[in-house]
Amino acid sequence: MSDKIKLLPEIVANQIAAGEVVNTPSNVVKEMMENSIDAGARSIRVNFRDGGKQLIQIIDDGEGMSPLDARMAFDRHATSKISSFDDIYSLHTFGFRGEALASIAAVAEVELRTRQAGDEVGTQTIIRGGEFQSQTPVMCPVGAQFAVRNIFYNVPSRRKFIDGDNARLVSQMKQEFTRVALCNPEVEFELMSNDAPLYRLPASNLAGRIVDLIGKHIKHNLLDVSVETSVVSLSGFVGRPAAAKKRNSEQYLFVNGRYFQSPQLQKAICKAYEKLIPEGCTPSYFIYMTVDADRVDVNVHPQKTTVKFADGEVIAQIVQAAVRETLAKTGAIPMMDFSTEGRVDIPVMRRDAVYREPRSMSNSSYNPFREEYIDVSAPMPDEAFTGFDVPYDGEMPQSVHEPSPREMMNVAAEQSDEEFVSISSAMTSPVSSSAIEYVDEELSEGVEQELEYISSPESGTVGSGEPGLFAAASFEEVCSWRNGYASALYGGRAVVIDLRRVRERIVYENTLAVLSYGSAPSQRLLFAERLTLGAEEYEAMELHATEFAALGFEVEFAGDGVIEVGGVPAVAGQGMAVDELIYDLLQGIDDGQMPVQMQRRRMAEVMARRAAASYGKGISSAEAQSLMSQLESCLDRSFSPSGRPLMAELTVEEIRAKLS
Repeated sequence: MSDKIKLLPEIVANQIAAGEVVNTPSNVVKEMMENSIDAGARSIRVNFRDGGKQLIQIIDDGEGMSPLDARMAFDRHATSKISSFDDIYSLHTFGFRGEALASIAAVAEVELRTRQAGDEVGTQTIIRGGEFQSQTPVMCPVGAQFAVRNIFYNVPSRRKFIDGDNARLVSQMKQEFTRVALCNPEVEFELMSNDAPLYRLPASNLAGRIVDLIGKHIKHNLLDVSVETSVVSLSGFVGRPAAAKKRNSEQYLFVNGRYFQSPQLQKAICKAYEKLIPEGCTPSYFIYMTVDADRVDVNVHPQKTTVKFADGEVIAQIVQAAVRETLAKTGAIPMMDFSTEGRVDIPVMRRDAVYREPRSMSNSSYNPFREEYIDVSAPMPDEAFTGFDVPYDGEMPQSVHEPSPREMMNVAAEQSDEEFVSISSAMTSPVSSSAIEYVDEELSEGVEQELEYISSPESGTVGSGEPGLFAAASFEEVCSWRNGYASALYGGRAVVIDLRRVRERIVYENTLAVLSYGSAPSQRLLFAERLTLGAEEYEAMELHATEFAALGFEVEFAGDGVIEVGGVPAVAGQGMAVDELIYDLLQGIDDGQMPVQMQRRRMAEVMARRAAASYGKGISSAEAQSLMSQLESCLDRSFSPSGRPLMAELTVEEIRAKLS
């Protein structure tokens, strides 16, 4: 019988091993960028064409390589990172196996140009399909320049899986680039696609790097996390509960400067947000952990995204407690005191620890019916109940008829050329926010039905002959205080008015009408603003393009998550950040299960809050009078959309008390 077992050729073995390290072009970017970081680079530039299938180029200003190192770097298991087996368990570099360059060269055409600081000329090394082609002197700057062309050209079965899927490949490139860039905020990065820039990240601190990569919208949603224990040191940021999303890609975990994935830690973080965010939503987090190198194993998978901790359960508990403490300090979890003064350091429980349970104690003589436990001020149980100080004549009191929401709030709306559609001044009575919700739900039944206003003596409208239960008054003698407040006479009563909240109420109701009846005026931008959105935000933007157009946005969808904003709502004004406004609007509608009425209310609340953010200070009394005239046409004159009062009565007793 002939022998069957044969030793595979080195090229075949390298191609098989390459499948564990290089599955897509994005894996090449990850491995090359990590090599540049290990080489001490302070500036890294990445460029790819055709989703990385045609070319992947990485240029750094690291320490470079000698001609011999440049040749040996492409051999399997050739590395400068470790020298013995014990070094694997005390790693301080990204790479250590010596497989990345060999794997990449086995399935692509690779050209390396490199020079060390002390050399006059550099070296150009060319590898094709794992076979050495040439090595020649060349002029080049200090550092390394890798050009990887025609990836998987010699592995057709793998090449076919990436052909015709450029959008997914570009997304993967951005993902790997983001992970490495977040690990190293002190390094300058640049990412280009088909020679067009996607990201230009200057050296910054951690918070600045997160904002540069994720977007300005996240700046105000970051909460600092920091804790030091004998097991792990934690730092980084978590998102506010209000910013949690259904589809959230802003979740990053790092250990010793290396990105990794851990369902256990993700579950622990989400547990800290329990009952603080809606079910199905996930928070943003950027957690950086430092663990002793001998207590964490990164040699689990060739792509190094899976790690094992010696104290996994303990670390999960510490992470959950640290996030919970951060949320508590912001007021998200009330009635908890996290003062560090006099804090007791609680040691981590270990399996071999000896502990003693406290003795349980009970009071055997306790009797709740004993005389000392009786409240002498409480009424005797055998006394007849006389009610709550209300005289009773033997008959049920007559209920006062309150007009129904339908009677009070069928609203007449017509589109005008002013700032927003103005609601008809035929509505004269202040109403509750619940009634507004009723009207909003009824808006979808048709414009004609809502243009009919029902007037009756019970509804208290002007001209009915009766003042009614909700008879409205006008604002007179309005005087602006130039600090965001004003005084006026309202129905003969002196009131103090918060002008910013009044503006918020007016914009809110006008925006609701706009979203149902037509479109708001738009203010053209001198130069269109180009924004890059995440995949879920871009999808939500396309889905709700009609609502954004109604608000006054002029948006063009350029693909690959890029939109161009040529016009913004006129109510937005000059100082409003377009990207932050769009992000806030998207956060209110990104749930596909949310009813249309709720989505419209959320968008109206955002527009109102943004439009009124800096309003009120410095306006004249004439402007304040005009504003209050607009409020007289609103459905609710009492509260802002967030439920805060618009005005407060200034009584004679209060004035006398101040002057006494």
